[in-house]
Amino acid sequence: MTTTAPPPTPTTPPPANAPTVTRPGDRIFAGLSRGSGIVLLVVMAAIAVFLTVRAVNAISKDHGNFLTTFEWNASANPPVFGVAVLAYGTVVSSVIAMAIAVPIAVGIALFVTHYAPRRLGGPIAYVIDLLAAVPSIIYGLWGALFLVPHLLGLNLWLNEYFGWTVIFEKENPDSAARSLFTVGILLAIMILPIITNVSREVIRQVPKMHEEAAIALGATRWEVIRLSVLPFARSGIISASMLGLGRALGETMAVATVLSASPVLSAHILDPVGGTFSQNIVAKFGEANEFGRDALIASGLVLFVITLLVNGAARIIIQRRKEYSGANA
Repeated sequence: MTTTAPPPTPTTPPPANAPTVTRPGDRIFAGLSRGSGIVLLVVMAAIAVFLTVRAVNAISKDHGNFLTTFEWNASANPPVFGVAVLAYGTVVSSVIAMAIAVPIAVGIALFVTHYAPRRLGGPIAYVIDLLAAVPSIIYGLWGALFLVPHLLGLNLWLNEYFGWTVIFEKENPDSAARSLFTVGILLAIMILPIITNVSREVIRQVPKMHEEAAIALGATRWEVIRLSVLPFARSGIISASMLGLGRALGETMAVATVLSASPVLSAHILDPVGGTFSQNIVAKFGEANEFGRDALIASGLVLFVITLLVNGAARIIIQRRKEYSGANA
């Protein structure tokens, strides 16, 4: 005689509004996390309000177009100032820095994690970490005393062979290499450790079974990186790049030490003209009166908005690539 076991009793899920039992530590941690987020939003709002109030006071008395005027003379009577040259110089120098730093940083991260032996990869990673700890003023002094004199030959070479592109045309070949191009190279060196370190840690989080599956299918090492590693780490690399871009946009002392600022907007990135927001603020703040400081704060508001737009664009790109995130691996 055979007996059959009774069918299992189906379990009903708890209602959606049922209270969840949490430990006191969980509630404390959740409260601290929520409070930290609120404090951050309050601080951001306070910064935005402060910048906006002071900027409106200056812009309302500006006798030039704040967005298109090249001149910066907030101490004149009447005051005339604008951010056209500053916005152009900030964007151009940051683009140059990103174009140089991002490919090199990703290449170093891939070399350390997938190509270099441990005895070589460890020291390289350690040196990159040390570069991130160097103060900005040290980079600025090195750039002014070493980088500027040694880049003159490169400037002349670019002018001779690529001057037809207008971008690399140098109107005065004898002028020093205190230009947006030099600033871009210096910023690339400064943001390289940040992008490299974050990209390296993201690449290390790639599941090994993804790589092993690609190897089992006969993929070469480069195909493993291209098909398994880079798609998974793309969002993290973009985040690392935006972190580096944030430093490049707001870098002050190094840029002020290297760049020969002038109120001239030129497409020739090798000429010693132009300026950036941060460089203009540090150069003019000491001699500015109350109204002049408000004008500088107005330029800081524009930099603040540019940074927010860049970070917002990065978040949009990352959300579109969320299928490659580690949570979905």
